[in-house]
Amino acid sequence: MHHFRKSLMAGVAALCVAAAPAWAETVAIRAGSVITDAAGEASGPATIIVTDGKITSITPGHGAVKADREIDLKARTVLPGLIDLHTHLTGDPGGDFWKEAVEPEEWGVVVGAKNARITALAGFTTVREAGSGKDTAFALRRGTAEGLVPGPRIVAAGPALAIIGGHADVNGFRSEVNELLDSGFTCTGPVECAAKVRLASQNGSDVIKITATGGVLSQQGRGLEAHFTPEEMKAIADTAHSLGLKVMAHAHGARGIQQAAEAGIDSIEHGTYLDEAAAKAMKASGTVLVPTLMALEGVSEGLGKGVYTPVVENKIRAVQPLMNSLVSRARQYGVTVAFGTDAGVYQHGRNAEELALMKKQGMTDREVLASATTVAAKVLGMESQIGRLAPGYSADIIAVSGNPLRDVTVLEKVDFVMVRGRVIE
Repeated sequence: MHHFRKSLMAGVAALCVAAAPAWAETVAIRAGSVITDAAGEASGPATIIVTDGKITSITPGHGAVKADREIDLKARTVLPGLIDLHTHLTGDPGGDFWKEAVEPEEWGVVVGAKNARITALAGFTTVREAGSGKDTAFALRRGTAEGLVPGPRIVAAGPALAIIGGHADVNGFRSEVNELLDSGFTCTGPVECAAKVRLASQNGSDVIKITATGGVLSQQGRGLEAHFTPEEMKAIADTAHSLGLKVMAHAHGARGIQQAAEAGIDSIEHGTYLDEAAAKAMKASGTVLVPTLMALEGVSEGLGKGVYTPVVENKIRAVQPLMNSLVSRARQYGVTVAFGTDAGVYQHGRNAEELALMKKQGMTDREVLASATTVAAKVLGMESQIGRLAPGYSADIIAVSGNPLRDVTVLEKVDFVMVRGRVIE
């Protein structure tokens, strides 16, 4: 027994040594210029010191600051990594809705690993995963956090809450198949909807996603207005907030948008049919718009090619004229616009093309850059960690040629990406 205890203690001691944190490498990034905040200006040459995944200092010039490794970005503008508030990393574009019946959820992690790397290389160091299979986004979130999968920080919703037969529920199959594929996150009535928010929280959701109205890509020709009752929406918002979680609502129809805002939901995703009453409700409640203009670009590219069913094609054509004025409509009433693209509806890696679409609707280069950095960070409640370059902030750093404060489209070609202190190759 004595020998057993002695060998056990020796094994524990060895394990403790093996599990001890690795020596923290200090990295010096020599930048041609630095934009620390979208509200500021590009500096002259500067050195950013990164240790253990955090920025420890930013100093002018390229003086001799001791570091274990040097990264030469003297010919580049260095700035905070971008944030996309609406992605679906675990899926790729296409109209084959029936694949839900033949592909296991685990396949989403494989697809997600591919897309996580592509998204990071496009300059996006944090994304909000806006609806996925039960555990796929959570597994991917852990993979990028632990450095096993190259990719961005992931804030994950998991399965979206929907009404029975709604946009995030299964539809388009035989009734028994619909029932078999049910996610378990549909709800009817305030009590059940509150319970499903608690279930999502229990299972690991960082944010609650709901489909407050019908959608363009679901196999339904109706229901673009409010799906949940006002009482159901308020139960969802109040329950989530009591748990410290925010709520993001997929919403197209104006009354669905207005109802979600009046219930206290934190962001509206898409917002296609936004009108004055809906915009005023959003402004009054501080609800943010995430316009996802690239979603329309992506689905429009598939029109007439047999990608989508006829019912979906009709809905795409119906919403096309409205997206060209969405951002300007929202800003007319003082609604805050934050960056999100609906990546997965279009090809992953094209996220930065959203920047030019926002600019086309009247935003300045600076406003567009802020929407994808400081504004998006605030939407996530992470403004003290990401969205800026400053000591103590996460080392989420990208580099480009040119100055995005003068031409935001330079962000469509990113030359260097670091996520949480790890360089994405």
